[in-house]
Amino acid sequence: MVAIASADHPIELGQTSSPPAVSCPDNCQAVGQVTGFEVQQGTTKNPFKRKRRGKVVAFSITLGKPKKSDADFFNKLFGTPPQAQIVVLKPGTKNRYRVSGISPPFDLTKYFGSTPTFALPRPLTVKPGYVVALTVPTWAPAFAVNLGNDEAWRSSRDPKHCDDVQQKAAQVTRGQLASYGCVYRTARLMYTVTFIPDPRVTNPPTQPKKKK
Repeated sequence: MVAIASADHPIELGQTSSPPAVSCPDNCQAVGQVTGFEVQQGTTKNPFKRKRRGKVVAFSITLGKPKKSDADFFNKLFGTPPQAQIVVLKPGTKNRYRVSGISPPFDLTKYFGSTPTFALPRPLTVKPGYVVALTVPTWAPAFAVNLGNDEAWRSSRDPKHCDDVQQKAAQVTRGQLASYGCVYRTARLMYTVTFIPDPRVTNPPTQPKKKK
């Protein structure tokens, strides 16, 4: 169990007042076999990077409703069923990140056209400077496109082949290391994360006075 202090309220990372619409069914595009996180949402930089230690307890993902022909195409290209999960990334040097925590994958098939929230069976610890990312081992219609240049996300694809969307680049194992040299603008991964900061100490113990 995780203790939650009433003064430390949950924070929904990545939540914005006017989120964009997902691309499906019109101009249907999907995220496939990749791990990624937002580095800019309008004027907000690094919305999934934390300065304070805490726990991730749930995530929400906004899903489009692809046509059957589109779903069949993505199933053949990326595998089935469509799934998503959350990973916590420890930053390293040269835009390399290692998985420090990972949730199980969740099947998305029954939730197309909605925004389901998945509670994690075990909270994931996030330390200062760590990033909470979305992993898509197969595919997910959770993508908004044709946005402004102030929308950007970073992916785990090989930085020498950023345009190759058929790389099997999803981070699905704890301890796995990947380079995040690929940055894409004018699009957004449509997920948010429920983060609970560790409670602040408001009544520190009194230190005993030293004897002279």
